[in-house]
Amino acid sequence: MEKLTQQIRETAKKLLAEKKVDLVVGFAQGSLPLRSTPYFARTPEQAENLIWSSTCENNLANYLRKRGEKVAVIAKGCDVRAIVGLIKEGQIVKENLYIIGVPCAGMIDRKQINAAVEGKEILAAGDNGSEILLKGKDFEKTVAKQDVMFGSCKTCQYNNPVIFDELLGEKVAAREANYADIEAFEALSDEERRAFIAKEMSKCIRCYACRQACPMCYCSECFVDCNTPAWIGKSAKSIDDNALFQAVRVFHLAGRCVDCGACERACPMGIKLSLLTRKMVKDVKELFGAEAGVNLEDPPALNTFKFEDKEDFLL
Repeated sequence: MEKLTQQIRETAKKLLAEKKVDLVVGFAQGSLPLRSTPYFARTPEQAENLIWSSTCENNLANYLRKRGEKVAVIAKGCDVRAIVGLIKEGQIVKENLYIIGVPCAGMIDRKQINAAVEGKEILAAGDNGSEILLKGKDFEKTVAKQDVMFGSCKTCQYNNPVIFDELLGEKVAAREANYADIEAFEALSDEERRAFIAKEMSKCIRCYACRQACPMCYCSECFVDCNTPAWIGKSAKSIDDNALFQAVRVFHLAGRCVDCGACERACPMGIKLSLLTRKMVKDVKELFGAEAGVNLEDPPALNTFKFEDKEDFLL
């Protein structure tokens, strides 16, 4: 991690010093152990604050839309897939973007780590590549990184960026497609699925953190914020309205979701949002043979039409 951090800093410094970019978007160390924060470096001196670690979970594509300046971004596989999707949708001008690709073996979930230390305060942490070393006032504990990794990282097939202007670090082995969680959900009866969704939606406080974290949710006005007409109630007490919000959000992401898991990570209530988004990802892949953000050539899955397409729905 330290070697890759140094490579990122040197690359960012060079780009800024040579005026090839006006801004480098990456990560800096957070104020607490196991915390990193999105960081914006505009000078070679500021680039010295950039880091790379297994806590760099945010999807930085969120900070790239509609920028007029020349921007470089430190991007892992899911970030790049979102960037590809946004380029196709006219939200990012590729000529104004320099992608510094970074292979990613997975990001760690602090909620799982907190559970592993039974909620004790972590005062220091280290990462030796395969294990996370945790230290507190009266304890020391080592956990395997694989055991505390985000679920979205465990099923990610695009650990390596699909496009980049410069690639730092060594490529990592790609994972095979794994939709075991979705298949288990599909195997439930209608009543069981309905009960599961109702239970999850009952947790929702309608904070919209999932919407704000998603790089593909960028409507200037979300349907839930409309008053005329009012499509949905404003109270989070309605399980039906909560489910409607998530259902519409997922349908809006059909053929666009890059399965980065940002929505679920952002949810303060621990709602299993990836079950809905990954279900749609799986369906689009099976029905249309399409995956979002894997290249710049393929048109979006739901933006295509073929004369041989079935039109049974018109009957």
